Amino acid sequence: MHMNTPPRSTIRLTRRGRLALIATGAVVAGTAVAVPLLTLRSDLEEKPATLVIPEGWRAGQVYEAVDKALGLPAGTTRKSLAKANLKLPNDAEGNPEGYLFPATYSLQEKVTPEQLLSLMVDTANKKFNGAPIAAGAQRNAMNVYQAVTIASIVQAEAATKADMGKVARVVFNRLERGMPLQMDSTINYALGRSTLKTTGADTRINSPYNSYQRMGLPPTPIDNPGEDAMRAAISPAPGNWLYFVTVKPGDTRFTADFAEHRRNVAEFNRDHPPSSAAAG
Repeated sequence: MHMNTPPRSTIRLTRRGRLALIATGAVVAGTAVAVPLLTLRSDLEEKPATLVIPEGWRAGQVYEAVDKALGLPAGTTRKSLAKANLKLPNDAEGNPEGYLFPATYSLQEKVTPEQLLSLMVDTANKKFNGAPIAAGAQRNAMNVYQAVTIASIVQAEAATKADMGKVARVVFNRLERGMPLQMDSTINYALGRSTLKTTGADTRINSPYNSYQRMGLPPTPIDNPGEDAMRAAISPAPGNWLYFVTVKPGDTRFTADFAEHRRNVAEFNRDHPPSSAAAG
């Protein structure tokens, strides 16, 4: 009986699928192999070859991405922390936030969540414990973990790479003056959200990450910062700024004068609801 040749697209194989066919000695000619080809394609659907962790992702986002990339049930990577034996600083108390270094990771055959998390932390340790970062932290009278914590705030708050050094300086200036940091990004972390819609009620939440009410740095980093944010944290731009607000994209205003800051915030509020100001 004559069979119509199926459309070419329905039997296209991935490279791995073609190799499997060759290895099993399957015949790749004629129309009779159309059904086996389709079956093989679904069986051999390729998993992604790499996993990209962007700068500023929180640990929770990384865990979800690892689960998805490895085809594991949701929550598997988070549960694997207990047996991952990650080489974290003592201050971290087992929490890898800040040390899941943003980069592109190769997904080798049969890689486990524990191995991926270990690789991320080992990469962070190589980057953070090297001479430039360690010496820079010491120069600013802090340890590397504190530098990573500041970098995580810089990563979350700076609208552009160019603003990172200034945001870091605001953090240092506020710490030196005994002012609360009052960073919306720390409230977002406490509330497990990403949008900047900080209300008066939000600033009164009872959390160690509430930098409106708690003095000093939050207890852990609030995301996983990249190298630019780390550089800003150890070499902040010189300046006396204490306040900043992003009035519009590409226009973040830094000032030491509270009255001027209020005028900047008012300008922002003319075009946006007051609750959504990304202000420090």
